[in-house]
Amino acid sequence: MSYGIYKTAFKDGTASFRVSFYHAKKHIAIGSYSDEKTAETALKEALALYDDKTITIWNFRHFISEVSSDKAVSILNHRDNHVYFKTPIYLMQGYFLYFLNDKRIIKFDNDDLFYYSTHRILIHDGHLYVNDYGSQYSLFARYGIRNFAVKGVDYDFANGDSNDLRYENVIVINPYNGVRQLDYNGMIRYEAKIHINGYVRIGIFHSMEKAAVAYNKAVDFCLSHGLYRNFVKNYIVDLSANEYKSTYDSISLPESLETAINAVSQRSPGDAE
Repeated sequence: MSYGIYKTAFKDGTASFRVSFYHAKKHIAIGSYSDEKTAETALKEALALYDDKTITIWNFRHFISEVSSDKAVSILNHRDNHVYFKTPIYLMQGYFLYFLNDKRIIKFDNDDLFYYSTHRILIHDGHLYVNDYGSQYSLFARYGIRNFAVKGVDYDFANGDSNDLRYENVIVINPYNGVRQLDYNGMIRYEAKIHINGYVRIGIFHSMEKAAVAYNKAVDFCLSHGLYRNFVKNYIVDLSANEYKSTYDSISLPESLETAINAVSQRSPGDAE
């Protein structure tokens, strides 16, 4: 049996051929295969990734069939940058690439290197997330972007590249629930609205912070009138407790909010929402 190939068994007892070896004093585990011939192919591919400098981070997929793309990226980074990561990271000058899959490469600042070298990025229905302490966390949460935020409305990308998640490229337009920025007669204003049975406009404000407080006050009003929904209130870090109270007290809620609440409460339980 070739060096780097070890015969073991899968959990069901069938034969397994594990491929691993040492390179630059680092143990490199390639994977387990069901037959020796496939394992030998994987071993040759992995060694070629280290030895053949014509294989690069941009063309490596043409040279592998049994080694996973994730493993190939880790090997090439180890070869070129002398650091081995368990996640598919390749270091560039001042930033790094994360090879999410064969079609998608994400750019990150080096400030995030430790986090993504220990957390694997997953994708579901187009949403990027990581598992951390048993829970799923959106990648965008690290930028202060809320779940279900809308591109172009709540956030955008300075260079138009949605795969460039370096901090300077991610523009957070609106970090608050129930608030959106709008062009109001040629001026930037912030609309606060809340969903009751359809959306109710709370008001239009000069600052997103005041709009966020208005949304909170509308939530409080709904709760005090017995309308319990999965409202998520805003935490406005830029306002002191006194500033928050003063802003809160200065906001007048529209009559349409109480009308909407009453309309919902008067519906029979069997009515569809």
